[in-house]
Amino acid sequence: MEQKQPAIAAPPVSAELSAGRNAYLKERIIRSVWFMAAAFGALSVFFILAFLVKDGLPIFATVTPGEFLFGAVWNPTGALPAYGTLPLWVGTILVTIGAMVIAAPLGIACAIVIAELASPRVKAIVKPAIELLAGIPSVVYGFFGLIVLTDLIRVNFSIPTGETWLAGSVLLGIMALPTIISVSEDAISAVPKEYREGSLGLGATRWQTISQVVVPAALSGITAALILGIGRAVGETMAVLMVTGNAPIIPDPLYDVLSPIRTLTGTLGIEMGETAIGSTHYHALFGVALLLLLITLVVNLSAMQVLRRIRAQQTGTGNGPGRLAALFSRYRREISISVAAVLLLGVAVAISPPAAGVFALVGAFWWYISSRIQPRHQQTMAFSLLYVALAVVLAALAVILGYIVINGLPAISWEFLTTAPRALGREGGIFPAIVGTLYLVAGAIAIALPVGVGAAIYLVEYTRENVVTRIIRSGVDLLNGTPSIVFGLFGFSFLVIYLNFGVSLVAGQITLALMVLPTIIRTTEEALRGVPASLREGSLALGATPWQTISRVVLPPAMPGIITGAILSIGRAAGETAPIMFTAVVFSSRFLPSSLSDPVMALPYHLYILATNVPGAETNQYGTALVLVALVAAIYLVAIAVRTHYQRRIRW
Repeated sequence: MEQKQPAIAAPPVSAELSAGRNAYLKERIIRSVWFMAAAFGALSVFFILAFLVKDGLPIFATVTPGEFLFGAVWNPTGALPAYGTLPLWVGTILVTIGAMVIAAPLGIACAIVIAELASPRVKAIVKPAIELLAGIPSVVYGFFGLIVLTDLIRVNFSIPTGETWLAGSVLLGIMALPTIISVSEDAISAVPKEYREGSLGLGATRWQTISQVVVPAALSGITAALILGIGRAVGETMAVLMVTGNAPIIPDPLYDVLSPIRTLTGTLGIEMGETAIGSTHYHALFGVALLLLLITLVVNLSAMQVLRRIRAQQTGTGNGPGRLAALFSRYRREISISVAAVLLLGVAVAISPPAAGVFALVGAFWWYISSRIQPRHQQTMAFSLLYVALAVVLAALAVILGYIVINGLPAISWEFLTTAPRALGREGGIFPAIVGTLYLVAGAIAIALPVGVGAAIYLVEYTRENVVTRIIRSGVDLLNGTPSIVFGLFGFSFLVIYLNFGVSLVAGQITLALMVLPTIIRTTEEALRGVPASLREGSLALGATPWQTISRVVLPPAMPGIITGAILSIGRAAGETAPIMFTAVVFSSRFLPSSLSDPVMALPYHLYILATNVPGAETNQYGTALVLVALVAAIYLVAIAVRTHYQRRIRW
């Protein structure tokens, strides 16, 4: 007789429903958390803007908007206070124009060499060198400019001081180079190789292919690189504060590059720390910050509009694109040379009217030669100039780092690295500044990393492109373009005063976290988009929930890109001075902070004060600069090692 197997009781229907409800509730909670993280980035911009408006609008009870914008005198502490910002924003525009005149041609030339001409071995050396140029903290650039560049200008031009518009533009030009080179190189490398092969197949030289096919095809990316460079120059604080002379005047004549000037960011950095809270001067400075934020907003919106138009023309979706594209294609060389000639002539006129005549003769000669010379000789000349541009950039990096290393090594000792400063920093060491910098960076990353990764997860994995995501992305973009000094003022107004945190470690950490948040969001987004959609579909088809798919299938292969965002954020946070000037730091302290409510020392601020306010501290100045550069480089190297480890573990 056959024995019957005992029947296995099916689970109650109510238990299945309960498990399903629990899983659904868990997914809704996780989705809501990531949505709040994404909304935080957008709301931060509006929150910052609201506090700037709150503290900036009262100035218009004293002066009219017209007087504030176009008044020719800025003297808030005079017997008759004057609050005209015309010399401030004119100085900002002038120093930015000068920086782009230097950075644009050098940056694009270097990008062409890296993308089109350099061998893999050369590229493996040059690209890390450019990244290292980007990693040097701005206060180190300012220190080098104050000690070396301004003295060089003073001696060569026989003027009383080298702290001039020219010094600021040269320094900002060097600082903008890594951004322009990196983005332009990516854009040029992204041009399909079929374009190059087709041009070469028709008999064009490599230079004709690069100049008339590849570069025009990458025009939108190169334009984006230049706009990002402009944003970098407009928002810089410490470097221009240290080398431009900070005289709130308009150069007379306007093309006098040897005149001192003052920028909007420099004004905030100089005056905010010595202003009575709630005074008219205080509100005027917040009005300056509001003006600076609006300028960066206009730059960003203009950039987006320009890029849309360029893409529309390139894809044939704009108004009359066929005719415009045909005309540009037919007369591309003539248009390019004419535009370049007009721009260079304008620069020559601005710098020195007599030089314009010399430039016109040289330009005419060059035009004649270029129309007669054989293409292969044109290529030789062009490639030579491109390599010269690359050599200039690498030489600038070598000079800056070499000068700091050579002069900083004698200051390095065990006592210098492990003791507190004495005699206003002239003696003793910088141990509290090293520890304070690490505290600030660790706290900022601990706040920004989970929020940034969560925001990116929501934008990529949980929602399609719609009005909400566009608002969030616009907010993140605007947050990314906000000058660092504006973050400092917001932290001072909201965290230090309104929330009564005081000048403290936690106020500095939150301020730095807001500053690096957009970088983490953007890099994480790109990393998540790089994961093939088939992996998600396969996981979901096997019954995994959306969060199980994200956490176990999507995030592991995206980890190298996420770590890249952390790398960039750590390096930036460690080297920033402006956001912590009013929120977290003191110049000298013998003790380490015992709680989050204590102020801290930090290497960037310590270097700034030593360089600008403490005479006789040359040895410790160089030592502090060297330690700061070495610390940032070490952070980059450790993070890169971690990223490489993940890349070796994860194989597609």
